[in-house]
Amino acid sequence: MASKLTGASDSFGEHLLEGDPWTANFLTRHHCRPLLVLIPPGAGDQFDFGAYATHWKIDGSQTGGRFAVVHHPLMPHTLGAPLHRHHREDEYSYVLTGTFGALLGDAVVTAQTGTWVFKPRGQWHTFWNAGDAPCEIIEVISPAGFENYWRELRTVWPDRTKSAAFLQKYELDVDFDSVPKLCARFGLKSASAPPR
Repeated sequence: MASKLTGASDSFGEHLLEGDPWTANFLTRHHCRPLLVLIPPGAGDQFDFGAYATHWKIDGSQTGGRFAVVHHPLMPHTLGAPLHRHHREDEYSYVLTGTFGALLGDAVVTAQTGTWVFKPRGQWHTFWNAGDAPCEIIEVISPAGFENYWRELRTVWPDRTKSAAFLQKYELDVDFDSVPKLCARFGLKSASAPPR
């Protein structure tokens, strides 16, 4: 049976796939919200942290908790996060534009447009815009859940030190003291600093 686009929509206001029994059965069995057929550039909640932003694209509630996707624009020479380590999820960063830098354990990598960077759970890492132009990444988080960290972070921004309760909730270790060292080592500014 052919599927068709209809005028029904979810919170993003986009058309949903209807008339497909296999998809309906899958979504019911896996406790998923309906999957979007299209996610236009402006769809999804956004928060601007200054020189770094989070744009939520696909939430775990839409995938049965299997994965989530966020879009992160980073201004030039901006550190995206203190050195940190996840205990529950892996992250996969796809570079849409610009030059993405990352410290993965002891390895320093630089990734250009079209490159994937894997940040496995249990590994200390951080990331930044290593170039003179804006950098944008798509972050795939698996399993889902950590996409909500940024929603909680925005409630205390820019004072990340007030995030202790939800760092524990998300099983995230963060070395806040690493920020000045990382900025000095890689010629960066902190995302919480005013843009230059």
